[in-house]
Order: sequence, then structure tokens, then C-alpha cells
Amino acid sequence: MGVHESDRDKNNSKRKIPGRLWPDWYAELATFRKSDTRKATWQLINTIVPYCGLWYLMIRSIQLDYPYTFTLILALPAAAFMVRLFILFHDCVHGSFFRRQNVNTFFGYILGVLVFTPFEDWRFAHLRHHVTYANLDARGFGDIWTMTLTEYENVSKKKRLQYRLYRNPVVMLGLGALFMFLLRNRLPTRWVKRKERTSVIFTNLLIIVMVLVADRFIGWRTFLLIQLPVLCFAGAAGIWLFFVQHQFPGGYWARKGKWEPLRAAMEGCSFYNLPALLRWFSSNIGYHHVHHLSPRIPNYRLKKCYDAVPALQEKAPLTIAKSLSCIRLKMWDEQRQKMVDFP
Repeated sequence: MGVHESDRDKNNSKRKIPGRLWPDWYAELATFRKSDTRKATWQLINTIVPYCGLWYLMIRSIQLDYPYTFTLILALPAAAFMVRLFILFHDCVHGSFFRRQNVNTFFGYILGVLVFTPFEDWRFAHLRHHVTYANLDARGFGDIWTMTLTEYENVSKKKRLQYRLYRNPVVMLGLGALFMFLLRNRLPTRWVKRKERTSVIFTNLLIIVMVLVADRFIGWRTFLLIQLPVLCFAGAAGIWLFFVQHQFPGGYWARKGKWEPLRAAMEGCSFYNLPALLRWFSSNIGYHHVHHLSPRIPNYRLKKCYDAVPALQEKAPLTIAKSLSCIRLKMWDEQRQKMVDFP
């Protein structure tokens, strides 16, 4: 039975929300913004407990002089749990994980130490990312350095070399992970206020305490032999997730006057359709277009929201196989309106 014209018009109609036009189905997203303390608590338990268990096994493997390869094998699932920890931290940043903001802040700081990221400082940059993403005139906060083709063609050779190195997969996914979590996150973001600077100092002090406690009980060498590979694997996976969520064939970027939040979310964010196991470890962050449409939806409701709103399902999925080609995308071509490789 066909869809009546009146029904189609109703689905495609738009309504005014804070100075912008949004489709009627956007209001349906509000249903999924309700936080669930039980689900959040269970997610903390089923993530932190196995993560600590894997740490114990890695510690024992070193103490019992097992081949270091065995420790590195265990570091892979530990890194997967660390990625999940970061997404739970990310939900705390948005105030969506628990119902009460002070509980989100408390666990945000705790999880921030485990993932080597200061809560308030990262919150400042990440929330700026949400309101400026895909805006060519507002780049530089919580995003991956992206030049336009015209910009690249008109900068110095030194700047081109820097950009090429930054965009190199080995640098971005390998060295970039260690640089970001071990060094960059130890310093406050530009233009932050006292609260954000204090969070950086407090997180750094807690990390020092964590290292001193580890040195007292297992020794600094054992701690580094475990923490560095786990952080490297998790960081690379996390950066890759963030990369393919915003750097994929086609995409959307616009100048300030023409930037539209609906298009930035639906066209500028991917739907990374991962297998069930990887979707669990990444806490549904692959439904990134849904997340950008409504950041207050907690991770445990993103898939339900996607399944319930047909308009969200019109987004073409990005599979793992297709996502591998994304690494060749380096810059935005304003004339052709798509991501392209180096000239």
C-alpha cells in the first residue's frame, strides 16, 4: 500500500527549533535522552571488573616470567575495554550517563584517570567540537586537523610536510595515540578557564598517585610494560573510530554562513556499522550521526533510537571493509564538495 502524499509531506515537513529548521522526526529523539542509573552502573561493572582482571593476568604473566608476547596478547582485549571506558567517560562529559550531573562529574574524573584524560578540559574542547564540527571557519577544537585543497595548495612546503606527517597513518594512529594521551592531555587546552586548568592539574596528580601505588606493589617496570601497550592499542583504536566518524567518502563541510547543524550531523558524521562485539566494546559510538543529532542520548539508547526512527536508517552505513579506504582521504575539496587525497 503506497504512502499518501499528505503522509509524505508530513514526514518531510520541518519545524523551528532555536533559530533553525529541523524535520518533525527530530522531536522523537527526545524520548531516548532519559538516563538510566541501573544501566549506567551495570556498564561500569561489566567494563571495569574485566579490565582489572586482565590487568591482574598481565601482572602475573610478567611476575612468572612468561614470554612478553603473552602479555601483549592480553593487552589487546584490555585495550578494547579501555576504549569502552573512554566512551563511558565521554557520556559523563555530555551529562548523559547518569541522571545527576554531580554523579557524572565524579565518575568522569575517575574514568578520566584510567584513560589519561582530564574531565573538565576535555569537556570544554569536546563540546566545542559538537557545535563547530564541519564548520570550515571554526576548526581547531576537538577535531582532526583538516585542510581544504585550496589551503594546502597555497601554504609553504614546510606546512605541507607537517600536514603530510600528521596525516600519515603511522604517525596519526601510532605516535599520535601516545602523544595525545601521555603528553597533550597533560596540558590545558587553549583559552580554557580556571576550572578546566584545575581539572588538568588534579588529573595529573591522580595519575602520579596511581603510578606511585603501582610502583610500590608491582614495580614501575611492570607497570610500564603493561600500561604502554594497552594505551597504545586503545589510543590507536580510539583515534581510528573518531577518524572514520568524520573523515569518510563524501562528507560535509561548509563555511560559517552556510553551515547547517542537521546536515553536519546527518551528512558530516558516519554510521559505522560494526559487528555486535565491536559495537559493544565501542558502546554504540558508531551511531555517530545519531549522537551528533542529540548528544544527550546515552550510549545504551543510541541503537534503540536508531531502530525507532526510520529517518535515521536512511544514512548509508560504513562497514569495516569500506572504512579502510578512508585512510586515503586527506583534505576537503570545496569545489567538488567531498574529501580527497593529496594532489
